[in-house]
Amino acid sequence: MTKTAVLLGGDRRQSCLARQLQACGFAVRTCGVPGCPDTAHTLPACVRGAELLILPMPALRAPDRIRAAPDDLPLAPTLDAAAPDALVCGGLLDAAVPALQAHSLRWFDYARDETLALENAELTAEAALPPLLARLPCPLRGSRILILGFGRIGKRLAWKLHTLGAAVTVAARRPEVLALARILGLQAEPLGPQLQGLAVYDAVVNTVPAPVICDAQLSAIRPDAALLELASLPGGFCPAAAERAGYLAARGLPGVYAPEAAAAVIRRAIFRELDLEECP
Repeated sequence: MTKTAVLLGGDRRQSCLARQLQACGFAVRTCGVPGCPDTAHTLPACVRGAELLILPMPALRAPDRIRAAPDDLPLAPTLDAAAPDALVCGGLLDAAVPALQAHSLRWFDYARDETLALENAELTAEAALPPLLARLPCPLRGSRILILGFGRIGKRLAWKLHTLGAAVTVAARRPEVLALARILGLQAEPLGPQLQGLAVYDAVVNTVPAPVICDAQLSAIRPDAALLELASLPGGFCPAAAERAGYLAARGLPGVYAPEAAAAVIRRAIFRELDLEECP
C-alpha cells in the first residue's frame, strides 16, 4: 500500500483530501494547499521520494505550472523530485503528459474516470442551485431556464430544475441528445447560431467548455436574466457576458460548496486506481 502522499496546490478539496488520507493511514505532505502548512521549506524537499503526488482538479494553470495560490508551483522541479515509480494524480493532465512521459512517471487523470465524473457532476448540479436561485429575477417555479449542453452536469441540473417546477429547455448539437431531453419531458433546441428566442429565458446556464453564445445572441438575452457559467475555460459565453450583473463564473463549485464530499469523490477514485480497499 502506498503510504506517502504529497498534495500540491488546489482549493479546499485538497485540504480535505489531506485530512482524509491521514485518517486512512497515509503519511501526508503538503505544499501550496489552502489551510495546510507547507511541510518543507522547498518544493523539491516536500516531494522527494513520495510515491503518490496529488495535483488539483484542474491540475494546471499552464503546461508547466501547477494551479496553486497565491503563487502557482512549477511542474518540472516537482517531477524531478518524485520517486521513479510515483503515481501522479490530477484533473485535466493532458498538457503535462509530455513531461510525465519524459520522467517515466505513471499518471491518473481524473477527467478520464467515469465514476468520478458522474459523482462530481451530481455535486456540481446540486451546488449550482444556490447561486442560480440568488440571481434569478423571479421564483424558480414557473421560471424559464435554458441549459446549454446535456452532458453529465447538464442532465443532472436539468432534471433537478425540472422537478422543482422550472420550465427547462436544453440546447445541444446532437439529434440523439435532443431526443433524450424530449423523452425526459424537457424542451429541446439545436445549439448553435440557429438558437433563437433567447429573450424568453429567466436564466441561461452553460455546461459546454467551448464558445456557444456569441455577442449577437447575448444581446438577445434579457438584461435581468441570470447567466451561470459552469464549464471549464474558455467557457461558453462570449467575453461581454461578464459585464452583466446576473453573470457568475461558477467553476469548481464542488470545491466551494461541498469540499469534504468532493474530496471523498477524489479519494475513492485514487483508491480504485491503486486497487486499495476503501478505508473505514
